[in-house]
Amino acid sequence: MKRHEIILDTLAKEKHIEVAELCKQLNVSAVTIRKDLKLLEEKGLLFRTHGGASLENPYINERAVIEKEKISVEEKKGIAEAAAARINENDSIMIASGTTVQALSKFIKPKNKLTVITSSLYVVLHLIHDKNIEILQLGGYIRHSSASVIGSYAAQILNNVSCSKLFLGVDGIDFDYGLSTTSLEEAQLNQKMLVSAQKIIVLADSSKFGKKSFAKICNLSDIHEIITDRGISPSTKKKLEEKGIKVTVV
Repeated sequence: MKRHEIILDTLAKEKHIEVAELCKQLNVSAVTIRKDLKLLEEKGLLFRTHGGASLENPYINERAVIEKEKISVEEKKGIAEAAAARINENDSIMIASGTTVQALSKFIKPKNKLTVITSSLYVVLHLIHDKNIEILQLGGYIRHSSASVIGSYAAQILNNVSCSKLFLGVDGIDFDYGLSTTSLEEAQLNQKMLVSAQKIIVLADSSKFGKKSFAKICNLSDIHEIITDRGISPSTKKKLEEKGIKVTVV
């Protein structure tokens, strides 16, 4: 069917599409589009989501950091370099967990004093040899899959901390659900980090868009900027910018 071909062609370009957009594009009802998506899903050609469809499974399972480091390596490097340029002299920043924000730590070369607050053990190992960097390592239980700290002890430390920027890694970015990760405790610590930072910068390769995971971190309205790669679709970029979010593509 011609309509199905158009849906699949659009999905191949955008990676994620919404029912409302397809209704306008194809001039048919939402009921018709949902039937089309159901049929295409049964054939294994797409995954239905709330209000639309995705080319890849939108629900993310937990993977170890060693495995995730091997995914989108060049994209993460470009994102990390762009993020490092956001750090000012004598700055005070917070770095959450995740492979993309870990990559950021490799490009941090301060000329003067820099204070870094982090939950990530890998970030500490990357920065510990630079005498210009003061590191506040959050304490608590270690989450093995991400080599990062979680729990109430880390959250308590953040009660007495304020910084200019939070560099946040996520597992999924969904327009309805918001930003999410695979761990509820990590999401709760990330929420505490949001309160302690003046500006929230999300580092996410384009594969994270249109996906969601178990634990919600925050709404899209809570963040200021997303740094991502060229794989982001024009429509997704436009929607984010319409929400007042700065989108930097590297």
